[in-house]
Formats: sequence, structure tokens, C-alpha cells
Amino acid sequence: MCGIVGAVSHTDVAPILLEGLKRLEYRGYDSAGMAVIHNGGFQRRRRLGKVKELARALDESPLPGLIGIAHTRWATHGVPAEHNAHPHICNNRIAIVHNGIIENFQELKVSQTEAGFNFTSETDTEVIAHQIVFYLNQGQDLLQAVRSALADFQGAYALGVIDCNDPDRLIAARQGSPLVIGIGEGQNFIASDIQALLPVTQRVIYLENGDVADIQTGAINILDDSGQRVSRPVKTSSLSLSGVELGG
Repeated sequence: MCGIVGAVSHTDVAPILLEGLKRLEYRGYDSAGMAVIHNGGFQRRRRLGKVKELARALDESPLPGLIGIAHTRWATHGVPAEHNAHPHICNNRIAIVHNGIIENFQELKVSQTEAGFNFTSETDTEVIAHQIVFYLNQGQDLLQAVRSALADFQGAYALGVIDCNDPDRLIAARQGSPLVIGIGEGQNFIASDIQALLPVTQRVIYLENGDVADIQTGAINILDDSGQRVSRPVKTSSLSLSGVELGG
């Protein structure tokens, strides 16, 4: 089961993302990766194997950036391999992480190939990035493009999306796969599981099916599946960092 972590912050996010991945290792995975926006473009590291391999790569070549996404992958479509690891990037514009399965990805892949999109993996996830860029190229903004793309998908997903042309926004979406928003001071987060966020916050919002969230350092706006702005309750987790560490 894949794991997602994302952050938009006033400080470098790589240490937050890496710690979050370590706390999601219990979910099982075959590869790990991270992407941040830095100096107007993406910087990405992906490694086959354990999170410690990604940590070693980050020690050798750090990823500075105030916004980023990270992922542990359990292979479904496409063998365990570095080129199939998340995050996936389209046209150096969009980076995404995804938990779930896009059931109609083969159909979308055919139409995207005909439209000139290039594929670098065998995953169903890559069609998500391409479809978002397709709508961005039609003049939609990031939130609109994500919502338009979601309408084309059949299946389940939890998504984290960042755009190097709009580097202050982290878009999250949920349909069938769990995703939680963590609320910090001047920084906000997403994760598959609240355990990934305990080092930085205990205040969370649980997204409901069909929700799309536009997350910035100082604001969180959530739309439901009809496109209406909604308010989801902020909850304070009873889990503690020390309790999770002691209890495993």
C-alpha cells in the first residue's frame, strides 16, 4: 500500500517529507522518492528499495525547497524500478504522487500518446500528470486543471500535486484512498496516515471522498465533488509522537 507525504512551508521541506516516509514504512513498499520545487524547477530523487536508500541519496545531494511531495510505492502497474517510482513529472511542469489505481489508464494513455505526451514509466499514475497538464495547456489554473482531470478518471486515488509555475500551492484530492491534511504554524501538510505528520502537528483535517484541497502556507480551501467550497472539521489527534514511537 503506497504512502504519500507532502508539505508547503516557510522552511526546507525535505527533512519533514523524509521523516514522514519513515513513519509510513509499515505499509510495505518497493521504492521511495521525493520532488521539491527549487529555483523555478523540479529537483527529484528516486530510489529502489528502502527509504534509507533515498535518505542516502539526499545526504549526497540535498533537495532544498519550500514545497514538495514524497512517496513510497508498492508496485501495481509496472515492475519495481526507479523509473516507475513516484513522484512522476510531466513536461517539467507538474509533479504528482498517487495512491490507488486508475482503471481506465490504458484508454487515457492511448489518447495522450496521440496528443504528443511522452511516457517514461509503465505506471497508471503517469496519465494523471499528463491529464492535468493537458488542461493547464488549455488555460485552466492549477486547481481547475486538477478538477477537470479527475473527472476523466475511473478508479480510486489519493493525490498530491505541485506545479513549478505555481510554487506556493499544494493540491490534494481524495477518492476511495485515505488522505489527511495536517495544519501547522505557517506550514501545512498532507499524508496517507496521521502517523506521518506527528513530528510536525496533531491538528488534522480528514478529506472526504470527492474532496479537492488547495493548500498554501497560510490557507486551506476545500471543494467537494460538486465544486462547492466546504468546511471540514479540524480534529486534534489523541496520538502522541512518543506513544507511537514506543508502541511501534
